Amino acid sequence: MTTKAQIFGATLPVPSIESIVGKFSDHADTLVRVATGLFLMPHGAQKLFGWFGGYGLEATGQFFQTQMGFSNGYLAALGAGSVEFFGGLLLALGLFTRPAAIAVLVMLAVASTFHLGAGFFWTSGGWEYPVLWAILALGYAVKGGGRFSLDNALGNRI
Repeated sequence: MTTKAQIFGATLPVPSIESIVGKFSDHADTLVRVATGLFLMPHGAQKLFGWFGGYGLEATGQFFQTQMGFSNGYLAALGAGSVEFFGGLLLALGLFTRPAAIAVLVMLAVASTFHLGAGFFWTSGGWEYPVLWAILALGYAVKGGGRFSLDNALGNRI
């Protein structure tokens, strides 16, 4: 079914946007949730395992303590890395989506405070990147995993 849209005075046949949105909104939401989780996981793997050019738990813990001021840098690195890796995995799977998203949101809110002094742009170490991911996590903390999630398949309502 097509409708007619007016663009600069010309009437053009266009597909009904409602039918397109209706067909693909659940798929788009799932794609964003999965991408959010999968994009967080390598950051956790860097901290926990030293993968993808990371320094591993010991060195990241030392950095967290000496450069960021955490009293126990090892535990802070373990916590941040675990939230990124395992929380990202849970988001990607849509399993325990809300608790995982809340953990990611809290971790990234804390991380954002360490980036405030560097300005906005992530290319300069600014807060743009962690705030963007925190906002995505907030969306899933509120909305949940959606139609194509393990939470939905298992009947989880948390």
